[in-house]
Amino acid sequence: MTDLAERCRAVRLVLADVDGVLTDGGICYDGEGRETKVFHVHDGSGAVHLRQGGILTGAISGRDSAAVRQRMADMGLEHVVLGRHHKLPAYEEILRQCGLKDDQVAFLGDDLLDLCILERVGLAVTVPQGRPEVKEICHHVTTAPAGGGALREVAELILRAQGRWEDILARYRS
Repeated sequence: MTDLAERCRAVRLVLADVDGVLTDGGICYDGEGRETKVFHVHDGSGAVHLRQGGILTGAISGRDSAAVRQRMADMGLEHVVLGRHHKLPAYEEILRQCGLKDDQVAFLGDDLLDLCILERVGLAVTVPQGRPEVKEICHHVTTAPAGGGALREVAELILRAQGRWEDILARYRS
């Protein structure tokens, strides 16, 4: 499998890192010391569109916070593992739960913690701000920035390759 469209056609599960992919990587604290983050609504829409197209969704993050748990729930992601600096065991558990193989998974990552998964999946994706070592092994670099709709971009890429995008659009045209 070498062609990007061919890789996209095989995808049955899309997983993403959170900080630096679904957010711009910034961490803010309110006056009470609670962590807050900014997420882009387009990524939530991308997750919805993936599910409408029959594709499972999830996130694996090295950090855990109430803000992230809330956003992952709001996005309706089926498989969420937070607070794991060693991401590979979490990834392997999700694969077992879903009954999938590496080549059926897309993963969006940006940093060194993500390399262990990016090296295995069928579709490895990063954002423009991804580390050089990550970009080196990825099959695709989004044009959308970290925290700015990268998941949505990948969702459309996959759904178009699978011939499902027109069905998604039809839902909104009626």
